[in-house]
Amino acid sequence: MADLNYNHLRYFWAVAQDGNLSRTAERLNVSQSALSVQIRKLEDRLGHALFERRGRALHLTEAGRITLDHAAAIFATGDELLGTLKETGAARQAVRIGALATLSRNFQISFVGPLLARKDIEVVLRSGSQAELLVALQSLALDVVLTDQPPASDALTPFITHKLSEQPVSLIGTPALLGETRAVADLLRAHPVILPTAGNSVRSGFDALVDRLGLRPQIAAEVDDMAMMRLMVREGFALAVLPPIAVRDELGAGILAEAEALPGIVETFLAVTTQRRFPNLVVRDLIDQAMHGRID
Repeated sequence: MADLNYNHLRYFWAVAQDGNLSRTAERLNVSQSALSVQIRKLEDRLGHALFERRGRALHLTEAGRITLDHAAAIFATGDELLGTLKETGAARQAVRIGALATLSRNFQISFVGPLLARKDIEVVLRSGSQAELLVALQSLALDVVLTDQPPASDALTPFITHKLSEQPVSLIGTPALLGETRAVADLLRAHPVILPTAGNSVRSGFDALVDRLGLRPQIAAEVDDMAMMRLMVREGFALAVLPPIAVRDELGAGILAEAEALPGIVETFLAVTTQRRFPNLVVRDLIDQAMHGRID
């Protein structure tokens, strides 16, 4: 059985990105007929059509989409091989970090901060949902994922979860709204609150707390984006349930103030990696720094 031709796969990947054979041929400086031959050879080798034509545009078939996913993983592995085995210092090393879109921006900056001034490192920071980031991690398109949600792991998806930091969660509000009151129960009786959406660990902890206190606070908003909660609480119409690190700058400037910490509720920040034969040593060092309390 003939081996898969890497060049055929490269041509296929390029056409899949453009969705147009002539445009790809022009970009790669090859003839359209030569490009068609390369794609056809790959289709013959795989035994499936990879594209279907709709008007002038090419669209991936189901087999084409599967092939594209595998091609991305193959190219990422090749890039990792070159980056790992080349001589140290020959080029800037890329550190590819994925971060849950709802995660505290301040925490993300604190994590990547040690790399930003290094001339030998290029930081690639990508945000997204937990599911898409973990897929990218498995395909080696990312070196680490920052999240507050521990992923499921089994023999087929051997994620490694590192607990980086555990931050207390407090009631946060404008000084005018808080006044002189700092007691949690009194504030929850007096003011509406902005909460994370259901399913979030902080939200679950808050719901359990108010149940123990016998309170039914008025919910002003339920938000799944910490950055949006940060903006909304600055408007001064409600309190927010947030880790202080998420509004560190506002607390320092006196724009917001912190009430008592909510007992028993913490935001846990995690770094997720996967088993690799050649792990990124820069990422390993970053995780070590964070786990030993050198992230504020």
